[in-house]
Amino acid sequence: EDEEGLSKWYVPPPTNTSNNNPSSSSNGSQIPYQNASYTTTNQTEAEKVRIESEVHRLVTSRDKKYTNFIEYNNYKLIYRRYAGLFFTIAVDVADNELSYLESIHLFVELLDSYFANVCELDIVFNFNKVYSILDEYMLAGEIEETSKREILDRVKFLEKLE
Repeated sequence: EDEEGLSKWYVPPPTNTSNNNPSSSSNGSQIPYQNASYTTTNQTEAEKVRIESEVHRLVTSRDKKYTNFIEYNNYKLIYRRYAGLFFTIAVDVADNELSYLESIHLFVELLDSYFANVCELDIVFNFNKVYSILDEYMLAGEIEETSKREILDRVKFLEKLE
């Protein structure tokens, strides 16, 4: 945490500006517009890419004889491998590992039911549907629904609305 008590993951909201283009001063000369959130966003994106790479390296290179839990920074990575697919979730260090392993398993069961034997290509080419299923299962990191039938019925209902 920094000196203000905010975590390093905190991203301030974008500044409220009415125009993203250079604005004109009263004398007609152009004033370059400095978007403060643009710099923060780029730094955040670079940080996300770095973290993604580190997590990928840690999880995929880990020997099968070890547990599916890795402490990473102030988080615990919990992962599960299904054939060639790794499903990973980062949680607080104090959270229950087994409940999250079960959450990963339920998510994979949801994908398997929806896609009738899910594979990597289903996820790659239907990532919007994967996110839709995930949104019906979890919201803001909290489990919203645990019934497979209820989740899949909601996803199919939302498809009809499209």
